[in-house]
Amino acid sequence: MPRRTRPLLTAALVAGALAACAAPPDGAAPATPEPGASTSGFPLEVTTCGLTTTLEAPPQRIVTIKSSATELVLALGAGDRLVGTAFADGDLPPDLADAAPPVLAEQNPAAEAVLDLEPDFVYAGWESNLSADGAGERAMYEELGVATYVAPAACKSPEHQPDRLTFEHVFDEVTEMGRVLGEPEAATELVERQRAELAAVDPAGEGRTALWYSSGSDTPYVGAGIGAPQMLMDAVGLENIAADVADTWTSLSWEAVADRDPDVIVLVDSAWNTAEHKREILSANPVTAALPAVIEERFVVVEFPAAEAGVRNVPAAADLAAQLAALDLGEPVP
Repeated sequence: MPRRTRPLLTAALVAGALAACAAPPDGAAPATPEPGASTSGFPLEVTTCGLTTTLEAPPQRIVTIKSSATELVLALGAGDRLVGTAFADGDLPPDLADAAPPVLAEQNPAAEAVLDLEPDFVYAGWESNLSADGAGERAMYEELGVATYVAPAACKSPEHQPDRLTFEHVFDEVTEMGRVLGEPEAATELVERQRAELAAVDPAGEGRTALWYSSGSDTPYVGAGIGAPQMLMDAVGLENIAADVADTWTSLSWEAVADRDPDVIVLVDSAWNTAEHKREILSANPVTAALPAVIEERFVVVEFPAAEAGVRNVPAAADLAAQLAALDLGEPVP
């Protein structure tokens, strides 16, 4: 389909969606809160990435974009209110694997597709998901009466971006989303459980240095100093070789990686760029093939969805710690 210009698209969306929002589909009754959802505290104002949205009641027709958003809605027991999900970064984690949320798109959906579902709430894991080049700008949805929320960890402007991201920021999002969904007790229970699990994590990295290898072959894209990779490396005692870069992820030359000679390499695993493929890249590249961490296969693996702020972070920290312990690294080199 030929790509239309954004102004024309926006105009068409506004006209079409206003008509759609004027009445429920097929004469259906207006959405009412689920029986179990608490309406206490509504109307509710929440602000993310500098934009405030108001919810008159817990949302009943939710669209999520990115795995982190979908998984948090499911974890808080509101999966039956999902009318569409998009941009899954991988399979659901084992504790949510029985859920089968409706899939709207493999990646960013078009704004028309989102609006066709007549959502009352759109929850995005990345700020760019709700942009002119993504599923439409937040302002457009707000004008149509559709509340929006972006994961606070994903805010890109310095005044709103966590610097640096901690597990407390992640728990704050869980708690806030519990209020948004009218599921505050579920959020409290989830945070308490994850705090206990985090407290039990063994910092098995013990001060060793590490590269967080996310993607890229000519130039690797790596975990930098203020985002989820740094938070996870802190939790398991690893010193990030790219911690001096004040960003969530960054490009780093292979020569710089070799100069910093990491003790351990964290491989991010995804269906489109597997951990095994990254091993092959490291072994084939003459700059990295001679690194002791590559020769001795001091690798640990993290699934892509767990590499972004969300409910998978604590289980990922525990898993990384277990993998580090299994490497039997011995005493750290002074």
